[in-house]
Formats: sequence, structure tokens, C-alpha cells
Amino acid sequence: MTTDRATADADDRARYERVFAATHRRVLAYVVRRVSDPSDAVDIVADTYLVAWRRVADLPDDEQSVAWLLAVARRCLANHRRSHTRRVALTDRLAASLEAIVPPPGEPKELSDVHRALSRLEPEDLELLRLLEWDGLDRAEIATVLGISRNAVRVRLHRARRRFANALASEQPPQPHPRVAAPAYSREGS
Repeated sequence: MTTDRATADADDRARYERVFAATHRRVLAYVVRRVSDPSDAVDIVADTYLVAWRRVADLPDDEQSVAWLLAVARRCLANHRRSHTRRVALTDRLAASLEAIVPPPGEPKELSDVHRALSRLEPEDLELLRLLEWDGLDRAEIATVLGISRNAVRVRLHRARRRFANALASEQPPQPHPRVAAPAYSREGS
């Protein structure tokens, strides 16, 4: 029984190789004429012949093989176009969400002061503040992420906030205190 299967496998392989040798240029030309980027054609042709190998029992071994393979290539092209459309849409959605997370260049001065102050923090302080404020984790979740106790998170967070406040204060020029007008005294009552 195993020799029958081995013989059938050898026959399938030989038929596949004959069909590939006879058709691959025509299939490639068909695909190249239908894609905007020729490098995509290589992937689509590879997908076409992968389908042919998986369905080698259905693969015609005569003049019908070209038409059969072009039908497979047509479906592979359609799949490629759909995946390209989905990929572009996903890229657009990711870009939009990235803009919501990371402000575009030309940010306001106050924000650049924040970035400079954050860049002056130690990495441990910066990570704590990011986990809390940017990632929205609570103290217990931060403790899990960092592998420390909740009490250690509380203490380190207090210190990180204080260091951040000091760094931010040093980034901003001192604000003049509002002048308090001297009380006006009337000479009438004196």
C-alpha cells in the first residue's frame, strides 16, 4: 500500500512539474498585466502554484492547465486586492489613532515643556508616570507590571511626581507675582 502511495506521489509531482514548466511564464505574464506593482506579481503567482500543488489531483495535465491556473490566479489576485484594501484601511485607522496619542509636530510650547521635563526624569520615574497616566493602569496593575509591591508603587509614584513637578518648574520661566496695589489712603480723614 505504501508503494502505491509513493508511486501516486511521484506521479503527482511529475505532473505538477510538467504543468509548471509549461505554464509559469503565461501565468506570470497574466498576473503582471493586472497588478500595479510587479513585485506583487511574484507573490500572487506563488500563491497560484501553491493552490495548484494543494489541489494537484484536480490539476489538468493538458491544454486546459493554463485556463485552470489562470482561474486560480484570478482568485488569488482578488484576494490580494481585498487584503491590500484592508491593509490600507487599517494603516489609515492606525495613523489616525497615533495622531490622537502622539501630537503632530508643531506642538504648543506648554507641551514641549512637558516633553523636556519628562526627558529629564530617570527611566524608572518615567515608566511609572507613563503606566499611570498614559496607559491608565491603577497602582495594583502597575505593581504587577513592575513586579513590586503596591506600597512600593505608592512611594515611588509620589517621588516620581515630585521630581516631575520640579523638572517642569525648571522648564518654565518664573511667573511674575501679580502686583498688589497699595491701598489708597485718602487725605480727607487724616
